[in-house]
Order: sequence, then C-alpha cells, then structure tokens
Amino acid sequence: MMTRRFYLSFALLLTLVASTTTLAKDDFPIVRLDTSAGIIDIKLFPGKAPKTVENFLAYVDAGFYDDTIFHRVIDNFMVQGGGFTTGFVEKETQAPIANESINKLHNIRGTVAMARTNDPDSATAQFFINQRSNLRLDWSPGQPGYAVFGEVIRGMGVIDFIATAETGTQNFETAAGVRPFRDVPIESVVIKTATRHKAAL
Repeated sequence: MMTRRFYLSFALLLTLVASTTTLAKDDFPIVRLDTSAGIIDIKLFPGKAPKTVENFLAYVDAGFYDDTIFHRVIDNFMVQGGGFTTGFVEKETQAPIANESINKLHNIRGTVAMARTNDPDSATAQFFINQRSNLRLDWSPGQPGYAVFGEVIRGMGVIDFIATAETGTQNFETAAGVRPFRDVPIESVVIKTATRHKAAL
C-alpha cells in the first residue's frame, strides 16, 4: 500500500519538475512564512541565485514547509529551519542542488541562505536566516560558502525573538536513524505555512 509520505514526495517531485520557468532578473518573488512567532516576508533574488530560488519556490509551492519547525537556533548567529516536522521527523527531500555561493551575495544580517553539509553541493530544503552578519560563511577563492538567495523585508523582529528561545538537545528521527541535535528550541517555533506573497516592495 502506498503511504501518505510517498504521495507527498511524489507531489513534491511533480512540482519540482514543473518549476522550470526561468524568472527574469528583475523579478523578486516574495515568500511569506506565517510562523507561531509572527510573519516573516522574504524577497528572493533569482537573478543572483536562479537554481536556488527555483528549488526553494518548488518546495514552497508543494507545501513542503508547512508545519515544519525552526530546529536550530543560535542567538547572535542564525535561525535554521525547513527540514523537520513538528513531530521531530526529518522530511524527505529531492536531490540536492549546486552551490551558488559564488554569486558573492554576503551573509549579512537579514539574508537567507541554504543550509548544507560539508559537501558544498548538498543543499536540499533547509535554509537559515542570518541574525547578524556572518561573512565567514561567504564564498572566497578555494572556499565554498553558503549560498544567499534572499533577504527578510519584514519580520526581523520575529527573527530576533526566535533567537532568544531557550534551547536544548532533542533526539530527531532521520533517514540514518535517531540522532541528537543541539540548539533546538524547547518550545517549538512552527512555520505554519509558507506561501508566495504579493506584498509591495
């Protein structure tokens, strides 16, 4: 019997395949994160990070981020989300994307970048929002960085509030088994919905 997870993964795949329209360089899509802590609006930069923006919007359009959490929060650094459900289960993603950090957009306060492993081309769905300027995460010759693809245009106060959350260690169910994660908010901060938004710039 096909599981609900299979259907969700298949729906996400269809959305990713369908999202092949190249956005114009002067288009700046806006994604609204309606969170349990407040509204966050993110302006995207397809002219600087086309594949990253296309990938992010495909997950948004598929409803992938709905009911996920900010699972890693470090005050005076960043808040990270987009990978785990409110039940602390890792979500199944599609194939990773190429790292576009060579676009030379800086990891400064309010920018949004893709999270990844030590492999530069391993980003899938997880992202983080810089609470402060973190230039050490930028690309430099011989040093792949973390690809910035957008910036918060509304809701940095919400980010600052999330960053103050009391955190601890939580066991997460991942594809590789149960593993402990540090810097997890004790009280979950939930992304209730992530949708395209038509806010005025």
